[in-house]
Amino acid sequence: VHPAQPALPPLPHEGLLQGLPPYSRQIMDLPTVEVAAAVIEAGGRYLVTRRTKGHLEGLWEFPGGKVRPGETLPECLRREIKEELGVEVSVGEKIETVTWHYPERTVVLHFFRCRHAGEIAPQEGQPFAWVAPEEFDRYQFPPADTSLIARLSGAPRARSRRPPPAP
Repeated sequence: VHPAQPALPPLPHEGLLQGLPPYSRQIMDLPTVEVAAAVIEAGGRYLVTRRTKGHLEGLWEFPGGKVRPGETLPECLRREIKEELGVEVSVGEKIETVTWHYPERTVVLHFFRCRHAGEIAPQEGQPFAWVAPEEFDRYQFPPADTSLIARLSGAPRARSRRPPPAP
């Protein structure tokens, strides 16, 4: 008779999780949502829309939405912008990706430069505005948008700031 073997061999990095604080483990267990957002600029102003319901209701954001299974990020943006704003967009370069941990989910937010064709016509009755970079502080955005707003405003990004040199 042979001794019982474990059902599965241990994972090569299993011990690393044991050293993490409980909060870090909780973050790893949160559902992750992939989101694509359009950064549409015209005449030095950026298109933003206001959320009218659900998660982050009342905040302003760059338009876009959740990626569906099997959908690419550009496909998601074209679909979401058509559904939300009634216009076609061409998707350009990715500006940045932000991972943000909310209490109930982790959001991986991909921002892309986009161009629109046609007149913006919100399909869900949501307010929209064309905002100059110096006016961003008049609008309340989700915290996940902070680094993009700093970039578009030309402000130094918080994580790249260095303390002044010692005298």
